[in-house]
This record gives sequence, structure tokens and C-alpha cells, in this order.
Amino acid sequence: MDRIAGRFTRVEPRRRVKRLMLGLLSDLPRKNCWTIAEWVGESTPDAMHHLLSRAKWDADAVRDDVRGYVVEHLYDEQAVLVVDETGDVKKGTGTVGVQRQYTGTAGRIENAQVAVYMVYASRRGHAAVDRELYVPRSWTSDPGRCRDAGLGGDASFTTKPELAARMVARFLDAGHKASWVAGDEVYGGNPKLRSVLEERGTGYVLAVARSHEVATVAGKFRADTLVKKVPKRGWQKLSAGAGAKGLRYYDWAVIDLADSRPGSRQLLIRRNRSSGELAYYRCYAPTAVPLTELVRVAGSRWRVEEFFQSGKGLAALDEHQVRRYASWSRWVTLAMLAHVFLAVVRAEEHDRQPVPNSSLIPLTCNEIQRLFITLVIRPTHDAAHWLRWSDWRRRHQARSKAGHYQRQAAEA
Repeated sequence: MDRIAGRFTRVEPRRRVKRLMLGLLSDLPRKNCWTIAEWVGESTPDAMHHLLSRAKWDADAVRDDVRGYVVEHLYDEQAVLVVDETGDVKKGTGTVGVQRQYTGTAGRIENAQVAVYMVYASRRGHAAVDRELYVPRSWTSDPGRCRDAGLGGDASFTTKPELAARMVARFLDAGHKASWVAGDEVYGGNPKLRSVLEERGTGYVLAVARSHEVATVAGKFRADTLVKKVPKRGWQKLSAGAGAKGLRYYDWAVIDLADSRPGSRQLLIRRNRSSGELAYYRCYAPTAVPLTELVRVAGSRWRVEEFFQSGKGLAALDEHQVRRYASWSRWVTLAMLAHVFLAVVRAEEHDRQPVPNSSLIPLTCNEIQRLFITLVIRPTHDAAHWLRWSDWRRRHQARSKAGHYQRQAAEA
């Protein structure tokens, strides 16, 4: 908390943001301003709402603090920046950025809000260092709707790869170093993102579709056509890193691409050893690198999925119940910081005691959160506190119910 305390000029929001952070790390089954305010001992959720919506503090400045915290504690010369988006299913049309769109969270088209995140993945751990909300054209074409959501009337449409490029540029412009960027087909199929990374001398291993066309010395081919030309001896069995059930072994092949510009450009192909399923990657590096390095970077992409799982499960990244952009950016930034705390403690505990016991696995973020809440900060309140909150909730719900009936009668 000392890292971000200077971003709050008044003592009240400084204290309240700490309470909110502890609530994000709590074991509450549902985390929002109501449940967290009750858990930390406040009489109503009004002050928490104020902190997220109207209090004066800069969420982007706190984001920069989060980024510095991650790099300081998880630094690795071989770190990979992984970009990917995730969706939060929402009801209604008032929440900023929401529309019917595909989200991997639900695995189908849903009414959802989508954001792009960038994760710093190193051998010591991984955590998010940046975030950008994806605002669809249905919003940017309606200036009044954007103003109502706090985006400003001049908000312009920006694609997901452009948002990723913006986050990578911020990271590098801040003086941090990362040799590689990884991402899925949304980002690999975008030539502008690839050009931006090449101009900055940043290597990438980005997934592409099987229909993606690449140029070789023999001509231009689809990726799924080129794979048929790989000889049997051209495949190598290599691990893409450790998974929940052990090392993830695949067969890999690489094909050099034709390009007159400086740097090494290749098509990387992954084949599942059981099903034969194929995946394709566009690769670039300022200088030639071995196949094992490309495979390592490709395997790092799964770290962003792990972040989405733990960030949502442990730090309530997706449980914000807010409508305006400022509130969204503040909530997710603090959730990122809460998750970083767990990742940093995990890394330091592993340094202190790499193999604690042959019969124990090393401490996980889940276990660290459980111990932290149970042993350090679980609050205790008297019965009067819980009864006051029961009364407050029932009064609020009664007002809401009456309001719904009044609107229904007016529309009838």
C-alpha cells in the first residue's frame, strides 16, 4: 500500500482503498462495494462507491505503480509480454463497452464487456501490468452514450491489436525491457501490430489461423499447405513448459520466411502428439534464435489464461458492478494490484524455500491468500454491525422494489 499511498492526497480515500484491497483479497463468495463495505466494518457502501466513482485519484498512475512493482519483484531477462482479452457477461446496455459479442468466458456470443490485458510472464511468476477496455463501434458511433459512460464524446474506435500495441509501447517507453510478445490469432493476424513490434526491435511469437498466408523462397502459401511440406525428420519433440499434469510435450517444426528486411522471420508449427491437432505461429526476432527459444515463448502464452483464472477467482477482477469507465478502470487496477501481491509473495517464498518438503508442493497463490486472510486480517465485528447491515439492505431493496413498480405503472 505504501507504493500507491502517494496517489491519494487525502487520508480518507487512502485508508478506504486499503480496506477495499483487503476486501478484494478476502474469502467473500461475492465481492462488490456492498459486501466489502460490510466485511471491513463500514456502515454503508456509499464511501466505497465514492472511492470508485467520484474521489480524486488517477487509476492510470496506480497502474504504473503496479507495473513497476511487478518488474521489480518478478524481473527476468527472458520475460514475455502476453496480450489477450477476456469478457465479463453483463445484463442490460448501460455498462460501459457492453454489447452482444463473442467472449471466451462464456464460449459463445453473449451480452458482455471485453477488456484486453497484458501479462508479464517470467520464470519467477506472472502478473498483469496493463489493461485497456475494448469499446465497440456501437458505442463510439454514439457520442452521447460515450459521454454518459464517462468516455468522452470524442472516443474513437480502437481494435484489440491496437490496444495491445498501445500497452506494449507504454511498457517500453517507461524504460522496462521485454524481448518477446506473445498472443493468440486476434493479434498474430494483424500486420500493423507485427510491424509496430518489429520497428521497436521486439520479438514476437503470435498465433495465426491455418488460412494465414506467408511468403517463402518457393512462393506464397497458406500455413496449412506449408505444413504438408515438412519432412518427417523436420519435427522435434519439445516441451512448451510445465502444466498441471506435468511437462506439455508437442512436436514442433519451423519454416524460414522470405523477407528482405533485417531480422529473422519464421512460421512455427505445433502438432499435438495425441490428436494431431495443428497450431501455427508467426515469429520474428532481431537476430536468429534456436527453435527451443521460440517454443518457450509460445508456451508462455498460457500464463495469461492462468492470470484470468486466478485474477478472477482470488482478486475479483470480474466482479465489478459499475457502469462508468472511471469506476471500471479503478476496480480492475486495484484487483490487478491485489493479484500482484499474491504473485510477489509466492515468488519470494519460493526463493526462500524452493523445495519445502518432498511431500508438499510449493506455496500457491490460492494457499497464500487463504493463510493471509485467516491468520493476518480477518476482521471481527459484533452482532449489532451485522444486524445494522441487514436492516440497511432490506431498506435499500424496498426502495428499489417501489421504484420498479412506479416505473412499471408509469409505462403501463
